[in-house]
Amino acid sequence: MGRKSEVLDVSVTIKVWDAPVRLFHWLLVVLVIVSASTGYTGGNAMRWHVWSGCTILALLIFRLLWGFAGSATARFAHFVRGPRAVLDYTRGMLVRAPSHTVGHNPLGGWMVVMLLASASLQAGTGLFSNDDIATEGPLYDIVSKATSDTITAVHDINAIVFLTLIGLHVAAIVFYLWYKRENLVRPMFTGWVRIPAQPLPALRFAGALRAAALAAVAAAALYAILSY
Repeated sequence: MGRKSEVLDVSVTIKVWDAPVRLFHWLLVVLVIVSASTGYTGGNAMRWHVWSGCTILALLIFRLLWGFAGSATARFAHFVRGPRAVLDYTRGMLVRAPSHTVGHNPLGGWMVVMLLASASLQAGTGLFSNDDIATEGPLYDIVSKATSDTITAVHDINAIVFLTLIGLHVAAIVFYLWYKRENLVRPMFTGWVRIPAQPLPALRFAGALRAAALAAVAAAALYAILSY
């Protein structure tokens, strides 16, 4: 009788995402839903739209700071890669197996950059926008009506761009789950991912004190902006 082959589990579970990144991600998801729903509802809901937009701006300021001073996988230097890295990664996209990238893959990294840029443009233009009815952005009074109308047009157009990017992001998550058999959502809840055992770079994670300090800076920056 032949012996059954044994499949050894040579995978390891490692921490990839820190708590600040995960909290930022899910707070942004909730606030974008609030902003989109209230923005398209209009009327009395617009006060919540303005509040949500300002909160998103504070989150984005924090994420920018965390991208330079936060944990290893949160830093832009870790996941913003050049054209060659993106091309090399793209060539393996149709391989029906998990990519096992530690952090954002080269394509995903640029998607993060585009999402953050579009979200920042949306929150920033919202400060000066108006709806020609009863709602004005917090900084509406420091620009002319004509300038505000132009900024509002950019705000409206970018809303479509931003929602399109979100749609592509969700589609990519579904593609990875269905085709490449890689769950990208679970690690964003737990912070941990299981990958094949391999030599891995040491990942340094910033502490809660640094996160709290940068969150305070982001809140102070938002206050300064709104008090301009």
